[in-house]
Amino acid sequence: MIGRGGRRVARKTAQPTELETVAARPKGLPAGTVSWLEIDLDALAANVRAFRSRLAPGARLMAVVKSNAYGHGAELVVPAVLDAGAEWLGVGNLAEALDARRIAGDGVPVLILQHVPAQDLPDAVAADLAVTVYDGAALERLRRAARRTGKPARVHLKLETGTHRQGLPLEDVLALAREVASAPELRLEGLSTHFADIEDTTDHRFAMEQLARFRDAVGRLEAEGIRPRYRHAACSAAAVLFPETHFDMVRVGIGLYGQWPSRETFVSARERGLSGFRLVPVLAWKAVIAQVKTVPPGGYVGYGRTWRATRATRIAVLPVGYYEGYTRSLSNRAYVLVAGRRAPVVGRICMNMMMADVTDIAEAAAGMPAVLIGRSGEEEIRAGDLAEWSGTIAYEVLSRLNPALPRIPVRGTVTPG
Repeated sequence: MIGRGGRRVARKTAQPTELETVAARPKGLPAGTVSWLEIDLDALAANVRAFRSRLAPGARLMAVVKSNAYGHGAELVVPAVLDAGAEWLGVGNLAEALDARRIAGDGVPVLILQHVPAQDLPDAVAADLAVTVYDGAALERLRRAARRTGKPARVHLKLETGTHRQGLPLEDVLALAREVASAPELRLEGLSTHFADIEDTTDHRFAMEQLARFRDAVGRLEAEGIRPRYRHAACSAAAVLFPETHFDMVRVGIGLYGQWPSRETFVSARERGLSGFRLVPVLAWKAVIAQVKTVPPGGYVGYGRTWRATRATRIAVLPVGYYEGYTRSLSNRAYVLVAGRRAPVVGRICMNMMMADVTDIAEAAAGMPAVLIGRSGEEEIRAGDLAEWSGTIAYEVLSRLNPALPRIPVRGTVTPG
């Protein structure tokens, strides 16, 4: 460049502005979006196929989509799992059931796994929703709801086998099953139970005791000529490890989303020669870097001054915090990914902001994407990593993700098969 007086002046290299950095935000997101979730529909379908490949002959697959599909977004997940081969949907409450019915249509069976208030039972029966019954009083309420709506109530009795949460003692199950079988307004569609620790250990003796109690109940009912169409006990861990738990249907939740229920379940699967059973994480969480600033040596970062710079430190500020679902217990413990490299989270997680040390990531700049869950280059952070760093489980990490975070579908990341 020629300056005044005809002298050649070196051209200054301008630093890229936020608009000139790599496009971090996918097209189609609402204006103002600074953080979002990417839901890999190919991965979801691959996980459905993986569980279907493990099913005992004649068993059906229930996709558990409660709690906004474990945080993944029911609007995206419900059609995808049905297209991939799931035959039932499991939800937590009536509101979720009505939502699932709206998304899936009238032909897909939906089971409410948890409590339905008495005043809402007519709505459940009218919408042809199956209801879990775990106390005797609910049965008479269902009978009245069926009479009121003119439709039979679909009943799934819950047997207590050792979890002591929901569930009826065996003798109560037998008595209620007889009552349902003799009532034209009621249809005994299912008998279920739930394992207490099948995913928490590699010693499955207690789970086998529960299974024996369930089999005993099935046998006692059959001896009286009562056979519910759907006998179901298996969760994700049981579906992988124990085909003898499958009966007529398995209820798969966390596994559909590409998460092993626990490290113990993974170890148990390998011990049983299931090294070929693969789950693919479905969700990625990303955010735009809002600012990169330099903190001098000795400077503190964040509330409470819990982190102090020992050198001139480049800090990336991300517009995500515990409101969005990035728990405060991850403060000074976690990592995010920037440009394919790990950046430690420093300082306390705020309500809507967090900070990461990007000193050793020269490319880091405002406007670039940071990955909170997912892959960047050769690096990956899983929901299970966040769970381990914060002292919880992947279920909680995923299900607490704020419903307000936009969820967008992505494809093409898993080879069909």
